[in-house]
Amino acid sequence: MKFYALLLGILPLVILPLAVVAQDDAEGCKDTPMLTRLSGCAIAYCSKSDFDAAELQTSLNKDPRTKHVEGKIEKLHYTCTGKSALQVRRNAEQALRGVGYALDFTGYDLPLHYVTAHKGPQWVAVVASEMSGDSTYDVTTVLTEAMQQEMTSDATAWANEISQTGHAAIYGIEFDTGKANIKPESEKVLSEVLGLLQAQPTWDMKIEGHTDSVGTKASNQALSQRRAESVVAWLVKNGIPQARLTSAGLGDTKPVADNTTDDGRARNRRVELVKQ
Repeated sequence: MKFYALLLGILPLVILPLAVVAQDDAEGCKDTPMLTRLSGCAIAYCSKSDFDAAELQTSLNKDPRTKHVEGKIEKLHYTCTGKSALQVRRNAEQALRGVGYALDFTGYDLPLHYVTAHKGPQWVAVVASEMSGDSTYDVTTVLTEAMQQEMTSDATAWANEISQTGHAAIYGIEFDTGKANIKPESEKVLSEVLGLLQAQPTWDMKIEGHTDSVGTKASNQALSQRRAESVVAWLVKNGIPQARLTSAGLGDTKPVADNTTDDGRARNRRVELVKQ
């Protein structure tokens, strides 16, 4: 059976023979409409996110590069019998090219074969690996779009929570992925924090940085420390005395939600105000 690609809403869905479809697939997993599977392959696991980031391969050799994309993401992992990684790559190339995708990168660095393509805001990446005559491959689809802001912040609510518990979790202070520079869209929330500290001149505050569990313990701790220091620097720059503020990075050591879900990880990525 050939490996077809199709765009949702542009081409009709291919109805796969029952022998091929999902009898051994992980529960709740099914092919993406962007790219049907190679015969003899089953989905071992899958995941979806309304908003997340992915790094898609765009070059190899001496200068490997990836493209950072953010948006609605679906990931599928296939296991195959009697299929080579090259066969997966060539099928994906032809299928995607056949429906108008631009091939941004195709190549290999054994045992891995890569295809990265896009059409407008829709990206598709295939990474295949071969061992002992069988293969596995991952399909990642990303519909690039801006995140819808859902969490809101309120200085009065934070002040009440700090008065009662000694601390408050702050959401909406955003950083570039893996970095500590504060994004411009964080200004509104930071201004609320600034107003809270100005209204409570006797409160000294520890600014804590927290991450989800993605990455190593050491890198998460270091990143959370730098982010906490960035928040302190912003507050000092805007008039809060340095003597009132300290910073601490706690990495992923104090989760408040389940790190196995997208929503849980989003809740764990936070800044906390802790009254000293």
